[in-house]
Order: sequence, then structure tokens, then C-alpha cells
Amino acid sequence: MSEDKLELMKRTITGKKLKTLREQDLIPSVIYGGDKEPILTQSPYNATEKVLRSAGYHSPVDLIIGDKDQMAMIKDIDIDPVKRTVRNIQFQAISADDIVEATTPIVIVNFETSPASIANLSTLQVMEEIAIKAKPADLPSQLEIDASHLENLDDRISISDLKLPKGVELSDKELDPETAILTLFDPVAEAAAREAESEAAKAEAEAAEPTEEAPSDTPSEETSEPAA
Repeated sequence: MSEDKLELMKRTITGKKLKTLREQDLIPSVIYGGDKEPILTQSPYNATEKVLRSAGYHSPVDLIIGDKDQMAMIKDIDIDPVKRTVRNIQFQAISADDIVEATTPIVIVNFETSPASIANLSTLQVMEEIAIKAKPADLPSQLEIDASHLENLDDRISISDLKLPKGVELSDKELDPETAILTLFDPVAEAAAREAESEAAKAEAEAAEPTEEAPSDTPSEETSEPAA
């Protein structure tokens, strides 16, 4: 059973008429599942958006359709590019015994207690989520990595440092274990380097500027001599 629940109503409106639903603050959706015919549904905007924020692409959702319950994963969310509102949702029906794929956030913890933090180094998280697969009940809401051991600029956190819960695997078996998730940098040193580059570029630009020639005191050949 999922912590996220969403009540859906079946719909018959399709195509261009979906605009009418959206004007009534309803989000059209569709549920796909195996060999079954897709189920057309709709739900109130605010309640739906709340579930989307909570579940995202990494947690199962319990859909309630009339007197029936259906576990599902969010397969796709169509966002209006201008208004940034949800226009449509695709759900994938699943069962408790299915192995499903999900995108799970990677959360770095305890960096503030590390020697690297004490030395005023900063973190750059280059991978914030990763695809995993497991049964719905085994899917973690996030994967935490302890960064308290980081000390110097050469230290990093890689995929090999991920500790997956029991029953959870990476979706991509070909991922290089040494792929970086987090690296360190010195913000003071980088700021100084940028300033030095800026000063060097400024000096180079000034050196390349043409210099104005001083006016000559020698009369030109075209200047007529005064009459005797």
C-alpha cells in the first residue's frame, strides 16, 4: 500500500474537448496496464498536483477509481510550456509483485561535519537521481550517502558508494561504478582564478587598443609658403 493516494473519476471527454475539463480545474489522465484497455480518468487539480509533488517518478501511487483500488507508477506528466501547469498524466498500472523501474533522488548527508567542510571546501553534486528497479514495496523514497569522511579536493563520491536496500538494483547494469556523484572544489581558489583571468583578459584588451599619433609640427608639402 502506497502512502500517496489519488481518487480518480472515469471520463468520456477526449480530444479538443479536454480544454473544458482543464477550465474546470480538472486534470485528464489515462491508466495503462498490461493487456487491459487504457482507462480514461480525471481528477481535481490541487489534489492531483499534491500527489505528483510527493510521489514524482520514484514512488507508487494508490489510485482509487470508484470502488476499485489500483496501484500505479507515474509514467509521464505533460506540462504546459507557458503556464507551467499540468495538462495530462499517464499512469502505469502495477501489482505488488511486479519489478518496476523508478527514478530515485540521491541525497548527500553529513557533509557539514566532514574535514572537507571544516576546510571550507564546497560540494558539486553532478548526479542528483538514479534509475533503480524493485518491487513497489521495496522502492526507497531516496538514497542517502554519508559524506562525513570527505577530506580534500581529490575526494569524491561515486556510484560504487551507493548502498542499495535489499531487493533494490540499479536499472542500468552498465553504469561505470567510478562515475562521480559528487566532487569537491575550493570556492576561494576558484574565485581568485576567475579574477586573475579577468584581469589578464582586460590587460590584453588594453594592449591591443591602437594608440593615437601625436600631431606633427612639420608643415605638409601642400602648405604654401608666404609670399616674399
